[in-house]
Amino acid sequence: MIHPTAQIDPTAQLGSDVEVGAYAIIEGGVTIANGCQIAAHAIVKEGTQLDEKVRIDHHAVIAGDPQDLSFNPQLESFVKIGARTVVREHVTIHRATKLGQATQIGTDCLIMATAHIAHDCLLGNHLILANSCLIAGHVQITDAAFISGGAAIHQFCRIGEGSLVSGNAAITGDVPPYTLAHSRDLIAGLNLIGLRRRGVSQAALIEIKKAYHYIYTSGSDCRKQAESMLAKQAYHTAEGLKFLRFFLESKRGRFVCPT
Repeated sequence: MIHPTAQIDPTAQLGSDVEVGAYAIIEGGVTIANGCQIAAHAIVKEGTQLDEKVRIDHHAVIAGDPQDLSFNPQLESFVKIGARTVVREHVTIHRATKLGQATQIGTDCLIMATAHIAHDCLLGNHLILANSCLIAGHVQITDAAFISGGAAIHQFCRIGEGSLVSGNAAITGDVPPYTLAHSRDLIAGLNLIGLRRRGVSQAALIEIKKAYHYIYTSGSDCRKQAESMLAKQAYHTAEGLKFLRFFLESKRGRFVCPT
């Protein structure tokens, strides 16, 4: 299961049924759970923690130093990847910039070839990051989002649950849940296909549509509009409330806008 040319530090902890390919490098202090696969020429650096059945493909580099000029390379920080997540060829994932903190990726995600995930990112479960997308530092991406090929997400942005960012988009604001973002900070409406595929109820769909149109057609501040709608207590589904609360939880107060 472990190729004789692989270099594995004696302090690395490998679970049962772990496969390590030719010329792969696993540094000291790494924790790899049962059933993981580390392909040929992959580099798994100190501070990596992999849950069960994670797959790291050829030439991927996990837990590299952040591209932050103020970062101290001696600082101990981590990358944590959830169970069954697949990291394809040439992906780079950088560790966190703060002592004891981690760049985190959830369970059952697919990170396609040549994607980059920078330091201090927090990624949820069931995400898809397509080829060559670029995720800057401190970005948060919530469950079931889809980031298409070549998209670039600015640092500190939030990408809401179930949203879809189109190919080659440039996003510098927060993308609300269940929406379709494209081009430069534009939104084309709701990801209705994605919502229906996830089995969202008709009641929730009605609330999301109502909230979307109210917030984006009023011409006033998105956060104030969301506050106003929540104060009326007219929304009851988890999805409708999540959509509205997203605007209140924004630290930057900058959101993508309708086309």
